[in-house]
Amino acid sequence: MRLVMKEPVETAERPYPRRWWALLVLCLSLLIIVMANTALTVAAPDMTADLGLGSADLQWVIDGYTVPYAALMLLLGAVGDKYSRRGALILGLAVFAGGAVFGYAAGSAATVIAARAVMGTGAALIMPATLSLLAATFPRRERAKAITLWTATAGLAIAAGPVVAGALLRDHGWSATFLINVPIAAVAAVGALVLVPPSRAGHHDRIDYVGGLLSVLWIGALVYMIIEGPHFGWGAKAVTAAVVAGAGLLAFVLWELRHPHPVLDVRRFAHRRFAGSNLAVALFFLAVFGAFYYLTQHLQFVLGYDALGTGVRMLPLAGAVFAGSALTGWLTPRVGMRWTVTAGMAGGTTALALLTRVDAASGYGDFVAPLIILGLAIGLALSPCTDAIMGAFPESELGVGGAVNDTSLELGGSLGIAVLGSLLATSYGNHLTDATSGSRLPASALATAQDSVGAGYAVARGIGEQARRTAARAAQATDPQQAAQLKAQAGQLSEGARQMADAVGSSFASAVAHTSLVGAVLLGIGTVLVAALLPGRAAAGRQAPAEEREPAESGAR
Repeated sequence: MRLVMKEPVETAERPYPRRWWALLVLCLSLLIIVMANTALTVAAPDMTADLGLGSADLQWVIDGYTVPYAALMLLLGAVGDKYSRRGALILGLAVFAGGAVFGYAAGSAATVIAARAVMGTGAALIMPATLSLLAATFPRRERAKAITLWTATAGLAIAAGPVVAGALLRDHGWSATFLINVPIAAVAAVGALVLVPPSRAGHHDRIDYVGGLLSVLWIGALVYMIIEGPHFGWGAKAVTAAVVAGAGLLAFVLWELRHPHPVLDVRRFAHRRFAGSNLAVALFFLAVFGAFYYLTQHLQFVLGYDALGTGVRMLPLAGAVFAGSALTGWLTPRVGMRWTVTAGMAGGTTALALLTRVDAASGYGDFVAPLIILGLAIGLALSPCTDAIMGAFPESELGVGGAVNDTSLELGGSLGIAVLGSLLATSYGNHLTDATSGSRLPASALATAQDSVGAGYAVARGIGEQARRTAARAAQATDPQQAAQLKAQAGQLSEGARQMADAVGSSFASAVAHTSLVGAVLLGIGTVLVAALLPGRAAAGRQAPAEEREPAESGAR
């Protein structure tokens, strides 16, 4: 056995014999870039306390990863196609690991945000490379099964991130959640050299760098606007980003339509299967990332589970993703992707609709069914869409195909966290105002509590601590009248702390129910649009791009 796999997959006369081991490496690479975001959701409270992060700082710690990740994928996918897909994967793993080490050593909000941006740049190299190498390595007849396993890995990573982070946080600080990425990236890089055959486009024209840079401009500006506007208000920054995104998109489309070899042939979006698949991916991850954002907060803050407990309780989602992925592998060839994808999106809508029943009395049991249904929905819907998107691109553009799929995913996820997260915050603040009306809570304390559910419980704990100090003073008082007064004050403060904690919990539960209703409506409307857009089985062959209708065995080793 060769220590380093050197034979390009394009030169092989028969399917690569170790392709399933290569898939394991690609899935491991995918695992860490998805876990990098989901693990942060449970590490955020410790990081906030240690670094003294404000809400704006924390938001950019999370989204500092997202902006370069989404913006750079299309251009870097094209670069990987031309020069080396495996090289892009290994370089991305090195950059990602370097950013993780930087994050581990960070001691301020600015350095953590910078570290996350470096990791996002590495992820922009890794993500399209995993899909393009998968498509190049597997014969067309096996590609759908391989993509199903790839998608299932993404679902596993969504739930595994909090579990891994929670286990680390029991004995280590938040910085350990950065460092855990380094050995995994190292193993994946070695595995890529040994098990993944090198691949690049057999023929590839000069890269359309102007189109690539325009894509970086408009996607980056769009993601920035999605983050900035809903969370921090539609001030000059958000409006400027919106203008840049709109102008950049228009310039990108016009340039690509006129360029003889565009970085992305935008005419593909005229094909119903391709356009419908991208819309389904974006809408589905809008719902999934938005729901994951507030479910982890509810489990941690309202139900009181620690980081590990929260992660463990998200595992039904991961198991259901695998079950849904197995089901779609059997179902899609029999009924067609339109029915499978529509069923998955309808399942996601049902899961969000069930979350509208959440209230102050809800326990973990009320979340199990929505988590399982959502996981099944992910497994059902996403694999056929990814397979359709990748099948729309010729062998020379597999990296671009992977980037298009992943950009749709990331744009949808960013929009979900921004829009549903903003709606959650507004709803929580309004409900908390109503729940505390008539109380003697100072306006400054109420404003602090409205910032987030974590801040609300911190205010309640502060009132409770004040009650304990007052009770201690009462115990030490020598004047019986003064002692009685202090004891009465301590009792009032203690009752106020309890009422405040109850108000925060009930307000956040109401906000979860309200936000889930909006999410269910959005995904339900999206389900109808996708069902109308995706062609049926008979029409799919006529509607698909020419390269998708070909047997594709010449490029599928």
